[in-house]
Amino acid sequence: MAKASNYLLSVFIICALLCLFPGPASPARIKDLASMHGVRSNQLIGYGLVVGLNGTGDKGGTAFTIQGMSNMLNRMGVRVTPAELKVKNVAAVVVTAELPPFARQGSRIDVLLSSLGDATSLMGGTLLMTPLKGLDGQIYVISQGPVSIGGFSAGGQGASLTKNHPTVGKIPGGGMVERELDYNFQDLRSMTVNLKNPDFSTADRMVKAINLNLPGLRARALDPATVEVDLPYGNSNDMVGLMAQVENLDIETERTAKVIIEERTGTVIIGENVRIKTVAIASGPLTITVVEDPQVSQALPFAPGGETTVTPSTQINALEIKRALAVMPQGNTIADVVRALNSLGATPRDLIVILQALKAAGALEAELEII
Repeated sequence: MAKASNYLLSVFIICALLCLFPGPASPARIKDLASMHGVRSNQLIGYGLVVGLNGTGDKGGTAFTIQGMSNMLNRMGVRVTPAELKVKNVAAVVVTAELPPFARQGSRIDVLLSSLGDATSLMGGTLLMTPLKGLDGQIYVISQGPVSIGGFSAGGQGASLTKNHPTVGKIPGGGMVERELDYNFQDLRSMTVNLKNPDFSTADRMVKAINLNLPGLRARALDPATVEVDLPYGNSNDMVGLMAQVENLDIETERTAKVIIEERTGTVIIGENVRIKTVAIASGPLTITVVEDPQVSQALPFAPGGETTVTPSTQINALEIKRALAVMPQGNTIADVVRALNSLGATPRDLIVILQALKAAGALEAELEII
């Protein structure tokens, strides 16, 4: 029982402040709880070629790589046909990046490269000039440079060795911003703050904190996820300082109690505010073993019409561990909940089923989320 308890305690990752109790809540800055409407990054994508590979590029049947090389060389004044090209040192890649808010022309951002064909490694390659476009079809970033994969891939006829993921690479600072996003920050007369986790209490406290600490502003909550702040006309020359005052205000936060279950690895995460009611539980694993032992019957030598026959033979065994009905008392703290669950002597896989049953029975006072 002690070993089972220690194992379960190691699996229970008690995330502090995952779910805050409605009483003494903890303060947090507005910048950690919300974001300003319109101030966000934008995703970019492009198609490019990585050259200089040591025979680890796309194979000869990769038509789009050959066509891309042919188009690039033709634009550079080198007239070739796709049939004349060999691509074992070239790989077609998809280049992605995120354009941060307020990025200015000439600033650099990181770009990520992912192999599009059947290349085995991008190690040692160089990305040729690749335009990155947004959803509007406009070019915002130009990327180029040597590729870093943070690993390697090597092998021979009988064995191979690979570290990390050699068909995905990165170019730190490999993208240069060519087009800026238009955002007239100084002419704003109001700003909208979007809560990352919508909550009525948090939105109300945010409004009260802004109105109390910044008398020149007037904030109001439009819904649990949106707070609108009217900005004064006289502070148009110091909008950055005004926004800094707003985002650094501390407010009390609240979140609902949660239990997170990750079934792939058998991980259970219980928030601080999870509570259980008194309930009786009986849980025991059932193990079923199926063994196939076919019987082969060989005909006698020279027997007329003799044939070898195979007779199926299946053995099925069922083992069910019998456990008595156990009473889980009401838990008022997270420690009480863990002790009650450990007293059952169940494995993490069993606890996943038990927690789901507790929720169905109404004995688990928390939101159950499976990821």
